[in-house]
Amino acid sequence: MQTVNYEENWNIKTADIQMGIHRSYTYHRYEPTPYEALDAFFEKYKVTLQDHFIDFGCGKGRLNFYVANQFGAKATGIEMNELFYKDSLMNLADYRGKYKEKIAFEHVMAEDFDIMLSANRFYFFNPFTVDIFRSVINNILLSVEKVNRPVNIILYYPAPDYVYFLEEHPMFSYKLEVPLEGYNKNANERFLVYELAF
Repeated sequence: MQTVNYEENWNIKTADIQMGIHRSYTYHRYEPTPYEALDAFFEKYKVTLQDHFIDFGCGKGRLNFYVANQFGAKATGIEMNELFYKDSLMNLADYRGKYKEKIAFEHVMAEDFDIMLSANRFYFFNPFTVDIFRSVINNILLSVEKVNRPVNIILYYPAPDYVYFLEEHPMFSYKLEVPLEGYNKNANERFLVYELAF
């Protein structure tokens, strides 16, 4: 299975899903994006060495290691859960893939995170409620006012309220959909990408 190959090759452990009762109404439980889904998405979505990904609710860092190793992109993971943050740091210490220097993690609430002015790719796998999502998008737009740049919002397994917010937002437009046909019969198994409209 592909997951085992990536995890073994890079010497990281990101596969566990958060089990039991999750005690937050605003932040959702941790579940990593499947490697098979990432492979399918990045066959259709172009990444460059100049891209800087921010993964909100990064958990143990899977997306960060993936985009750094596969494409040489910079990747910053944002995680509010202290245990997952520590796991991501342990993974980074043990990581045997490429571009280790381009991977970083921060222990902070998403809505309090100060958006780096180099960041241009923002990844969400339903980590929190739409109210927090709205606040994060506003922070991204404030950063664009400081340094104007192309920005993409990437949603995996997109929540309907996230989609509605972006569809109705005057500054974002639909760019790309990557359905994962054959991967899972669930119609929600897809990626959506929205870009900042200039």
